[in-house]
Amino acid sequence: MKEEIINCNKCSLSETRKNALPGEGNPKARVMLVAQAPGEKEDEEGRMFVGPTGKALDELLGELGIERNNLYLTNLVKCMLPNYRKPKQEEINTCSEYLDREIELIDPEIISPLGFYATRYILNKHNYTVPEKKEDLENLYGKLLLTQKKKIYPLTHPTALVFDTQDKKRIKKNYSKLKVLLSECKWYPVCPMKRFYEISILESKLVELYCKGDWESCVRYKMEENGEAHPDWMLPDGRIDTELKRKQEGI
Repeated sequence: MKEEIINCNKCSLSETRKNALPGEGNPKARVMLVAQAPGEKEDEEGRMFVGPTGKALDELLGELGIERNNLYLTNLVKCMLPNYRKPKQEEINTCSEYLDREIELIDPEIISPLGFYATRYILNKHNYTVPEKKEDLENLYGKLLLTQKKKIYPLTHPTALVFDTQDKKRIKKNYSKLKVLLSECKWYPVCPMKRFYEISILESKLVELYCKGDWESCVRYKMEENGEAHPDWMLPDGRIDTELKRKQEGI
């Protein structure tokens, strides 16, 4: 598929680009980042995130202790958009076929779309209700969402890191969660939640969102780290499930 993307001429963007960019990174990545389109420097060099935005992203990942080669990076649109304009819907429709195939091949545990257009496309693709207003969609940035097939973690596009904005602190905090999402909870192999899930008395949503997702926000994890006692039937969100206790005792 790499050569197919590089030589693609399915839309008029092939007439203005220098290089079409296939995705790059770890083919077994747990997390896939999906940006909007290449910038000028990326178009010149034929590589992902090598311009000012890429430098800002690399610096942030370094601060967070995340190695870029642990991620898979790609774009919704594979060619640079002239004058950094917004992508046209027909361009998205044409080019997203490549992204769909990349997602199928890499099969990431979590897809992290960067910015409005990538987030809107990924949510639509996975049948997640997309807010009509842009500001409402942007409120989803930094929240782990669960669909029928994938976990989705939308983020602000790293271009925002280049500018001195009031949101930079919040953006960095949201990006810091990527380090958590790159692995499952270390306590999960011995956690009652794993056993309850495997014998089908615990809904998978809680396991996917916490144990195999944002385990840092799990109440059980925090208590385990602090050496605090907690009952087997305490859920990851801190609720005490007496019904789970009854089911456990009945097994």
